[in-house]
Amino acid sequence: MGCCFSCFDGGKREERREQERLASAEARAKAAEAAQKRQEQFEKSAAGRAARAQLEGIAKQSANTNKGEPVLKWQMG
Repeated sequence: MGCCFSCFDGGKREERREQERLASAEARAKAAEAAQKRQEQFEKSAAGRAARAQLEGIAKQSANTNKGEPVLKWQMG
């Protein structure tokens, strides 16, 4: 008898798993869309513009700092 119940329940279990998989995929898509909107809003905000300017400044500074010389210099004496 146990075999018969597992056979009948198997189809419902697979259907339930498929529904959960679809719901999970939809939830991930909505979360990604919301994250994208938050990112766009941040980039348009004053804080976002300031962060971008700061990163650009750091990138320029690090590109021009070294000019081929070693970072650590040894001195004798």
